[in-house]
Amino acid sequence: MNMLQDSLLELIRRTSVEIPEDVHRAILNSLDQEKKGSIAASAMQIIDQNIALAKNKSQPICQDTGSVIFYVECPPGYDQIVFEETAREAVKTATKKGFLRQNSVDSITGKNDGTNLGPGAPALHFHQHRSAEVGVKLILKGGGCENVGAQYSLPNEKLAAGRDLEGCRKVILDAVLQAQGKGCGPGILGVCVGGDRATGYEASKQQFLRKIDDNNPNPELDRLEKDIVATANKLGIGPMGFGGKTTLLGAKICVLNRVPASYFVSVSYMCWAYRRQGVSLEADGKISQWLY
Repeated sequence: MNMLQDSLLELIRRTSVEIPEDVHRAILNSLDQEKKGSIAASAMQIIDQNIALAKNKSQPICQDTGSVIFYVECPPGYDQIVFEETAREAVKTATKKGFLRQNSVDSITGKNDGTNLGPGAPALHFHQHRSAEVGVKLILKGGGCENVGAQYSLPNEKLAAGRDLEGCRKVILDAVLQAQGKGCGPGILGVCVGGDRATGYEASKQQFLRKIDDNNPNPELDRLEKDIVATANKLGIGPMGFGGKTTLLGAKICVLNRVPASYFVSVSYMCWAYRRQGVSLEADGKISQWLY
């Protein structure tokens, strides 16, 4: 096994079995907010116990290890073909070792060859930058939370949502209401205002690369993010839909330009098993730093 493949295998393992520190802190803070002895508190305690067991046993946090999505930042001239070939081998090995569940199937036949490889699996997104460093971030996106993502076209007459941030607020909160106990809450939202249908969803998922406790550099979006979380947590949906004060752990919002005819708000939902990790790589593929 070459150094790059070894590093990517460890990235997959750690992403699958360990919750990032910022996510764990948010979960523990939410546990403190729930009424002792309530179903919501019990659900959060079980989540915390599950996190500890997965890490100690080096086993997946969730049985649905989800879609495997790589985000790669690399310098000009970096061999993306070799990286993709190596990433696919790492995914295959990780599946064989049990770090990933065998859950990628042919969309027409339903056939599962047990490798997690196929068209679009894993998904890789490359971005060039002027640094010599190679950065690799990985998200494992579960199917249950993917099912409750939503996309709105404004104006939305049913929700009285116009083409402004207040309209965006209304549809984002509607997405939370529609999810209810589905999607393995408490959840985290990734939102994109603008773009087209494809770029909006893609940008909304990239918001999951941010840390839960960061601040949006845009003051208006920062206020909206905090308002969405505060409002959602007053809805009484709670962990797994059992009621309580923790419906969302966070909300991250970005903006893309749009054409005048369209105004999309794309909402991606992440479950409490927020599996996101990243590394910086040396020239030989060795891990030089963990990013989360």
